[in-house]
Formats: sequence, C-alpha cells, structure tokens
Amino acid sequence: MARIVFTPNIQRHVECPHAEAEGDSVREVLDNVFASNPLARSYVLDDQAGLRRHMTVFVDGRAICDRVRLSDRVAIGSTVYVFQALSGG
Repeated sequence: MARIVFTPNIQRHVECPHAEAEGDSVREVLDNVFASNPLARSYVLDDQAGLRRHMTVFVDGRAICDRVRLSDRVAIGSTVYVFQALSGG
C-alpha cells in the first residue's frame, strides 16, 4: 500500500485526511482514495479526471510527469503527496 498525504492548505478547503491505498500508478492510488471521498476528487481532479492546474503530486519526493493520465508508477510503501501549487511573483 501507498501512503497518501494531502497538505494542510488543501484540507482548509476540503476534508481529505491522510490515507493508505492500493495501486500501481498515481491514478489507481488516487481513484481508491477518492472512491470514498468524491468532494476531494473534484477539488484535486478536473472534469476530464486529470490533475487540476493548481494541484501538483509528488511520489517519494519526485514530481509526477503525467498530469493527464496520472500513469506515474507507485511502489509498495511509496508516499504520495498532494499539494496545492502556488503561483505568483
């Protein structure tokens, strides 16, 4: 199982406690977490099920490459961090 951590800035907007989920890819892991939390799903993913522009995901400290299909691999024991990206200057 992978550990999924939603940062506090996301949790200010939608309840999404840390969780553990099965899956070999970011898509599978997030789908398993969001199965019981559709509100968090709609906050993190867009209507095409891709990562929203203002979100970013890291697996074991590395930013994912595939923001559309979320096909980046997740190993047993990985930690998946879901962040709300900041912009501006």
